[in-house]
Amino acid sequence: MHFRTPATAMVDRFRGFLPVVVDVETGGFDSHRDALLEIAAVTLQMGADGRISRAQTLSTHVVPFPGSNIDPRSLEITGIDPSHPLRAALDEREALDFIFDPIRKAQKSVDCQRAILVGHNASFDLGFLNAAIRRTGHKRSPFHPFSTFDTVSLSGLAFGQTVLAKATTAAGLGWDSKSAHSAVYDAEQTADLFCSIVNRWRELHLAPLERDSLDLTTPLAAL
Repeated sequence: MHFRTPATAMVDRFRGFLPVVVDVETGGFDSHRDALLEIAAVTLQMGADGRISRAQTLSTHVVPFPGSNIDPRSLEITGIDPSHPLRAALDEREALDFIFDPIRKAQKSVDCQRAILVGHNASFDLGFLNAAIRRTGHKRSPFHPFSTFDTVSLSGLAFGQTVLAKATTAAGLGWDSKSAHSAVYDAEQTADLFCSIVNRWRELHLAPLERDSLDLTTPLAAL
């Protein structure tokens, strides 16, 4: 059996995609009706050793779109006050530009064709992002419109855990419940979780590569 050498360039690792971790805080669960209140995105980088890590964190509060719904129960969880005078929120179009522009630059800097959203329950985050893109008529989203990497599935496979707090704890990353449900904190924790899983897979993949270079007639017990 032959194994490919693990990639040492981002463009080669994920089929031309740049993974970008996204977390959104919202006024509910319906991406068409409920307000988008906060977005955080974390770009990733690859070192010379082929391991990935966090690069840049981007975040902004978002002005609820006209006529949007905000469930008070959601605000209790997130602690967001949409009417706070110091919130410094951007309209949806401005918020998308604020997040998208640096992602496009990061994507181009490593020769990737597109960004791909990484999220914990990624379809939720991408659904709200795509709904805002449609509402604003935004034409320059860097993200693939439907493909994602979901850390729920990945951490279920790697650690037997699907809840973000339990998955990060199982990965040895820890969890601060007081900081949870902030878009920045959740995005950075998800980014560290994703990097941990990808890097561990690389380490596991190196072992077969080393074995592949050995004399295949050597008894396994001797390896």
